[in-house]
Amino acid sequence: MPAATAHSASQPLYHSDDFRIEESVGFLIAQVRARLLAAIDAEATAFDITAAQWMVLMHLANGYAETAGELCRCSNTDTGSMTRMLDRLADKGLIARERSGDDRRVVKLRLTAAGRALAPQLPGVACRALNQHLRGFSREEHDLLKSLLRRMLANAE
Repeated sequence: MPAATAHSASQPLYHSDDFRIEESVGFLIAQVRARLLAAIDAEATAFDITAAQWMVLMHLANGYAETAGELCRCSNTDTGSMTRMLDRLADKGLIARERSGDDRRVVKLRLTAAGRALAPQLPGVACRALNQHLRGFSREEHDLLKSLLRRMLANAE
């Protein structure tokens, strides 16, 4: 990396004396997230689920979580909201709760037969929403965006 670039990279990008929220990366990411969730909500209505329920089903279907606590951690959702969402998904017949055989305090979540039948259709919901928001992006721009976002996540560790 050239010296001028290395020096400029170490300088803060934001300063309180001229900070404008609408120009902050955090604000822009939040706006994109809100619009993506709205698009996923719109796509998911065909399956009678919301974007938040879609996320829970995807986490369960892909083995990223199997308890309410794990779902709360990976989706940054409070336990009360998660319990209500799991109740709605159970009422729809998409998930079931089962006590762990190893530890009766632990309640495992699993997709029901209806949930397993729905699971292969769930990625298409995100694909349609993401493709809509990434219209006009080249493969290289897409890859760069993902790389930059991963770098931001790494900086947060």
